[in-house]
Amino acid sequence: MSRESAVAQVYADFDSGRFAEVLTRRIAIPTESQNPDRAGDLVAYLTTEMIPAFAAMGFATRILEHPAAKAPFLFAERIEGADLPTVLGYGHGDVIRGLDDSWKEGLSPWKMETRGDRWYGRGVVDNKGQHSINMAAQAAVIAARGKLGFNAKWIIEMGEETGSPGLHQVCEANKDLLAADFLIASDGPRLSATRPTVFLGARGAALVDLVVEAREGGHHSGNWGGLLSNPGIQLAHAIASIVGPKGEIRVPALVPKDGIPANVRAALADCTLEPGPGDPEIDPDWGEPGLTPVERVYGWCNFEVLAFETGNPKTPVNAIPPRAFARCQLRHVVGVETEDILPAIRAHLDRQGLKMVQVLSARENNFPATRLDPDHPAVHFALKSIQRSSNKKPALLPNLGGALPNDVFCDLLGLKTIWVPHSYPGCSQHAPNEHVPFALIREALGLMAGLYWDLGEASRADLGL
Repeated sequence: MSRESAVAQVYADFDSGRFAEVLTRRIAIPTESQNPDRAGDLVAYLTTEMIPAFAAMGFATRILEHPAAKAPFLFAERIEGADLPTVLGYGHGDVIRGLDDSWKEGLSPWKMETRGDRWYGRGVVDNKGQHSINMAAQAAVIAARGKLGFNAKWIIEMGEETGSPGLHQVCEANKDLLAADFLIASDGPRLSATRPTVFLGARGAALVDLVVEAREGGHHSGNWGGLLSNPGIQLAHAIASIVGPKGEIRVPALVPKDGIPANVRAALADCTLEPGPGDPEIDPDWGEPGLTPVERVYGWCNFEVLAFETGNPKTPVNAIPPRAFARCQLRHVVGVETEDILPAIRAHLDRQGLKMVQVLSARENNFPATRLDPDHPAVHFALKSIQRSSNKKPALLPNLGGALPNDVFCDLLGLKTIWVPHSYPGCSQHAPNEHVPFALIREALGLMAGLYWDLGEASRADLGL
């Protein structure tokens, strides 16, 4: 059998409706991890869908649990030879809340529906559709070749939409079980719907609360104005000292000291942002001066104010407020260490004479930034394979603009991480009417079957091992 037969097999699964039947069944399980009433559904997704599917592919499975986790994890493995490369796959079966009443008329988050050239349903892209594509592609290779030609392991979690509680601990406790050479997984969007994309990590994300607590209660602005400090003004100055009027970061420690690496800049030079219908117009003068728009979102850092409150915004009164609060976020690339962010902001505000501003971490599970070297041989191998299958030059993003738990695989497990996303920027993930175009799904099935086939024929030298 041949590479072409494996690709033909997965196309046949799509064209016959078999893939749609599987995904329809998975979408119907309401795995809202933010909803405590869905705990049974989280388990059911693993036991009724994932375990039988992996068993049919010749994988052994086991459930992994940890006290820090709110839901179990599924581990699956198919070992074909001790000397073969090992590839870890990842997916999450939980979804964001369905928001049932906000979908278009006739649509439900829990029933996959066809409208025009798209499938609609909660999870068609985030992430049930994406890991289902990769599983179907591996199954097609096994059917065509009788084996994968490499060792395959998988971990499926059910809590990604709540910050992946327990993922780090489960992986730490099962390092030997999860040992592999690479992570090849799918999440997030392509650069555009029609261009296959590879990304090699993710920007980090750190939530920071800036707080000024001046006194108890508000005081009349006529009687006390000019005598009492105003927390809103103090906090506004603090923010303005951190980020400039055009969004440029003014604290050197919050950006990589060596700038954008040459190979990262070269990869991004081949990428263009293509906003879709309904997307906002990009502000051309916002962000770090001298960078292209694609460099600003994939190669640099941005500091955002997500919320700002002082006084009573809905019913303002003539009083100096006692308190001001801002929730901020730093999205950062490799070169900025998560543990350095709060101390850097604290030291900066002290230098500005703004010691009254408290700098607090908004949560413990901030994401560090990760990025595989774009020049790694495995990256070139994956790009060549995808181009062969799609007849398109894939976009190479050194990292995703958003955050995902890639540090668990990159830093904790020590894997080379390659992500091949099967979605697009306008898919409405996390919103009503989540959807995916047919053409994207079909193309993704073929390119993943080709990639897995090629992995089974590759030497360790081909992959940089």
